[in-house]
Amino acid sequence: EVPQPGSAEEAGLQEAERDWAAAKAFYDNLVSKKPRPPKPQHAITVAVSSRALFDLVEERRIYEEQGVEKYVEYQQQNENVILKPGPAFHFVKALEHVNARLLELYPDDEERFDIVLMTNNHAQVGVRLINSINHYGLTIERFCMTGGKSPIGYLTAYLTNLYLSADSEKVQEAIEAGIASATMFTANKDVSYSDTQLRVAFDGDAVLFSDESEQIVKEQGLDKFFEHEQLNENKPLAQGPLKGFLEDLGKLQKKFYAKNERLNCPIRTFLVTARSAASSGARVLKTLRSWGLEIDEALFLAGAPKGPILVKIRPHIFFDDQMFHIEGAQKLGTIAAHVPYGVAQKYQKSA
Repeated sequence: EVPQPGSAEEAGLQEAERDWAAAKAFYDNLVSKKPRPPKPQHAITVAVSSRALFDLVEERRIYEEQGVEKYVEYQQQNENVILKPGPAFHFVKALEHVNARLLELYPDDEERFDIVLMTNNHAQVGVRLINSINHYGLTIERFCMTGGKSPIGYLTAYLTNLYLSADSEKVQEAIEAGIASATMFTANKDVSYSDTQLRVAFDGDAVLFSDESEQIVKEQGLDKFFEHEQLNENKPLAQGPLKGFLEDLGKLQKKFYAKNERLNCPIRTFLVTARSAASSGARVLKTLRSWGLEIDEALFLAGAPKGPILVKIRPHIFFDDQMFHIEGAQKLGTIAAHVPYGVAQKYQKSA
C-alpha cells in the first residue's frame, strides 16, 4: 500500500530518510581521512592468520605446553608489548603500498586488496594484535577471531582470494574447500625487501597449473614427461590453486598500465619453474597466453635449485608445492609459502 501524499505515514518516511542521510553524512565526516575497507565482492581479499603476520613462536610454545588459559593470560599481561613481524608481514606491507598507489589513481574504486586478520585466537588476545597492527601502521580493519573454531566457513563468507596461515592443517582444509591457500615459512636469513613494488613468485605445476604433468614425471619419468608436453604443446594446462591470485594481480597491473604507469607498476610477477625451456617451456607460456595472463619474468631452471635465483628476485612471497624447494628457498633468505596441492603431497607424506 503506497502512502498517500501529505499523509502522516509519508511524513514519517521522509523523516526516516532524513535521519539516514544525517547519519551517513555524520559517518562520512568521521572517516573522511581514512579509506573505508572495500566491499568484499569488489575487493581482493587476503586473509592472514596471526601467526603468519606476527612472530608468535614463544606464545605458541606456551599454548602447547601450558594450555589455552595460560596462553590467554600471557597475551593479556603482554598486550602492550609489540609483536615482531612474522613471515607474511612484508607481503602485507607491500599489498598496502599497492593500495596506496591505487587510491591515488582511482580514489573511488574499490578494486584493491582488503587484508583480513583471520585467526582462531580468542577475542581476549585481540588487544595485543590491535596494538601491534597500529604500531606498524597497518590498515587491517576486518578481524575474525574464531576462539578455537576452524576459520574455513568465514573464509568462504569473506569471499577470500588468498589465505595465508602458519597452520598446515588449516591450509589443507582451505585448499580442499577450493580456496587458494598456502602455509607460510619464515626465511632463515634477514634480507631487505622492496618498499615500492610487490614482488610475487610462483612455481608452475600444481601451483599456477594443475598437477597433470607432475603426475607423469612421478609415474613415468622425465623422458615421458618431455614427450607428453611436446605432444600437448597447444593444449592449455588445467588451472591450479593459485591461478586466480595471479589473475587478480594481473587485473590490478592493467589498472596501472591504463594510467601509463607500466614502467612504474608497483606489482611484478615471476614464474620460477624446474621445467626446462626447450623441452617443456612452450606449453606453459602458451597456457598463460590462452588465459589472457601476462607474467613479468619467466625463469626455466631445468632442475637447478630455485634458492639462488630467488635471492636475486627477492620476492615478498614464493609459492611452491614441494617442500624441498621451500626449504632451499628458506635457507637462502626467501619467505616461502607451501601450497599443499597435487601428486607431490602423496610422495612427501610417504617419504
